[in-house]
Amino acid sequence: MKYIDPHIHMVSRTTDDYQNMALAGCAAITEPAFWAGYDRASSEGFADYFHQLTEIEPKRAARYGIAHHSWLCINPKEAEDLGLARDVLAMIPGFLECPNVLGIGEIGLNKNSRNELTILEEHIGLAAEHHQLILVHTPHLEDKLKGTLLIMDALERNGAIKPERVLIDHVEEHTVAAVLDRGYWAGMTLYPDTKCTPQRAVDIIEIYGSERLWVNSAGDWGPCDPLSVPKFRMEMSARGHDAKIIQHITYDNPLAFLSQSPRFRVDG
Repeated sequence: MKYIDPHIHMVSRTTDDYQNMALAGCAAITEPAFWAGYDRASSEGFADYFHQLTEIEPKRAARYGIAHHSWLCINPKEAEDLGLARDVLAMIPGFLECPNVLGIGEIGLNKNSRNELTILEEHIGLAAEHHQLILVHTPHLEDKLKGTLLIMDALERNGAIKPERVLIDHVEEHTVAAVLDRGYWAGMTLYPDTKCTPQRAVDIIEIYGSERLWVNSAGDWGPCDPLSVPKFRMEMSARGHDAKIIQHITYDNPLAFLSQSPRFRVDG
């Protein structure tokens, strides 16, 4: 049974992870631009990173039959430097025609600061101007609900963004209803200790249903598990959920959202 991991940072992962994901049934992945663990000193560093996302990683993934796609942005943690952020924003249109780019992401908020919100709104404007899908990062800790509401307000102030073309990621028990009620897609990130464990994600599915919801590993350089989507499927099966529902959440839903971009494919 095939699955899609719609949020994983393979630049931080080994080739063994590609092999293990392929053996577990991974057909396609999408890789948002993110924080590298340190603040980059110049826009040239982002140009190299965007080259890696659009040229290098698709070739690594293809060796294992996995289709690779990417999203471009400057992440919220580095958006405090408005000059750097605007230099990066200016270079993004030059990469949007790359064949594996699906849209703008993962944009959003980290500390819900004024500068972060300014750059978020400029990213939203860029997505609207170029008719791109949007992938959103929401804050990690106690400000998650406040940040999620601020992000949705910013999307709606733009006036040109349709909610069905936006995926708001890292939802948890206290934010998922607000996201779904306003018409957006919602993503649950499966981490061993933070965000949602596979067990908590199944609990959310049992409460809120399976429409406009997906799961992802968000695997990066921190504590995470690139095989967490297959483990979520095992948890669903162990609780007696039908195979069609499991396939709906881990393959059909990401396929439906991502296929709004003509560049998305599952034939790696």
